[in-house]
Amino acid sequence: MPHGIPRFALLAFVALFLGLASCSTAPNKRELQYLNTDGFGNRYTGNAEDQNYVTLGDTINIADSYHPELGGAYTVDIDGTIVLPEVGAVYVAGLTRTELEAFLMQKYSPYFAKLDIKVRLATRGKVFFVFGEVLSEGSRPFPGDLTIFEAVTSAKPNEQTANLGRVKLIRADPRDPLVITCNLSELIETGDSTFNILVHERDIIYVPPTMMAELGYFLSDLLFPVQKVMQSLFSFGRGGFGGRNRGLGVGTGLGSGLVF
Repeated sequence: MPHGIPRFALLAFVALFLGLASCSTAPNKRELQYLNTDGFGNRYTGNAEDQNYVTLGDTINIADSYHPELGGAYTVDIDGTIVLPEVGAVYVAGLTRTELEAFLMQKYSPYFAKLDIKVRLATRGKVFFVFGEVLSEGSRPFPGDLTIFEAVTSAKPNEQTANLGRVKLIRADPRDPLVITCNLSELIETGDSTFNILVHERDIIYVPPTMMAELGYFLSDLLFPVQKVMQSLFSFGRGGFGGRNRGLGVGTGLGSGLVF
């Protein structure tokens, strides 16, 4: 070993370094408490197309053929509750329509001998997401029965930069995420609908740039500092030399003693 450093000391140092590195990246107890451990991280989850479920902001329309006074439209509050006649505030978020009907029948049964409660949900809180080379990025209302082709075209892909042959559908999950690359160009050119898959609630769709667009973005990022310098010089030239007796230091922090 060089300079007489014992081998065991060097190994101990490397082990200590690796241990510190692993400790610095591992989440602590407080971080683990907040990390996503289930699905997309939402509190209320389900497949709304199989059976719709209640989430925040939804409107619940209740009707009872025996007791019209129980009918009405109720918006789910931020704490997941609605306030009903007779029974007051009840927690309904996360329940499916059939579960909600059974729950309300149970709640009202001590007050009424006959009940025929029916529920209809008006959904507001269910969305999917589109990013990339589209004009309408971000979250979009999820209407159900939506194909990826419909989702992308409704977001208005950029004709010059969007690569419709490599569109990604991302179904996020902390344990088993799913990423599917869909060739929507084939659907347009040949009618092959193999990749025109159904979008689910909370799906993320990414429309990547074409190779030429990526090259253009790379060159733009590369030249951005030069552009900023040229713009500064141009602005300085207009501001510093545009008239007689104009101080060089005005607004630049260089002082006002130098004039041209």
